[in-house]
Amino acid sequence: MKNDQRLPGRRALLRLAAGLGATAAVHTFAANPAGEELRATASPSADAAGPPSAFRAGPAAYRLQPMTAGAPVRYRPTAPPVRTRPFEKLPGIGHAMVLTFDDGPDPLYTPHILAILREHDVRAMFFLCGEMAHDNQDLVRAIADDGHTIGNHSWTHPLVTRLSRAGVRDELGATSEVIEKITGAPPLWYRAPYGAWNRNSFEIGAGLGMEPMAWTVDTLDSTGPGVGTIVRRVRDGAAPGVVVLSHDGGGNRSQSVTALRRYLPELLDEGYRITVPQRR
Repeated sequence: MKNDQRLPGRRALLRLAAGLGATAAVHTFAANPAGEELRATASPSADAAGPPSAFRAGPAAYRLQPMTAGAPVRYRPTAPPVRTRPFEKLPGIGHAMVLTFDDGPDPLYTPHILAILREHDVRAMFFLCGEMAHDNQDLVRAIADDGHTIGNHSWTHPLVTRLSRAGVRDELGATSEVIEKITGAPPLWYRAPYGAWNRNSFEIGAGLGMEPMAWTVDTLDSTGPGVGTIVRRVRDGAAPGVVVLSHDGGGNRSQSVTALRRYLPELLDEGYRITVPQRR
């Protein structure tokens, strides 16, 4: 990413004020005919670091390292309900799984992932960094036009647990704002960079009308483990309601693309439905 790019001003405060309490009126459901309510299970792991591999690599926007940290001591209360854990698995959606991609959109890798998903007529979740969305608006529109779910992954991919409340508002609010400006709709889901959550992020995310989404299976594709290893991790973790974490940005993601091309048809052949969560 561009280290010298400045975050937008405190416009996120206006959206936060408008969104406070909105989550209280929203029921979260999985994308299935019965509409069972989602429940959080398991505990999140952390994102990981970026690998080298096959496609011609563009300039690395940034490098991710696994990190965790504790929550700040002081909080300002917000309107209920505010979750204290993210969704990590989506029970009640039948024989279905959710594929998610973080850190994009990337002009080199995201189009390949979109093409594979389009070929198999499935939908996925894309958790976008605001800075990348701002710089690749046509790709954001392409993701939305293909019917995928767009989530908020912060503006610059910081360790949120080290930010002040104002910093969290800027990161999440500015990203929601740019996504809404491009697509016409604000994101309803967000994911903490590195999987590092705290009460500030839960409260501010809820105030912006978003639900927190983690994952069940971490492919660790961002560490460049090899295509076969990524495929094996998805296959070994496959189960109803599983949420799979992969990446389409943040470094060389050629292994992620090649692995998706291999494991997606295998999952479909085994009868899994690839879906996205819906809220109503």
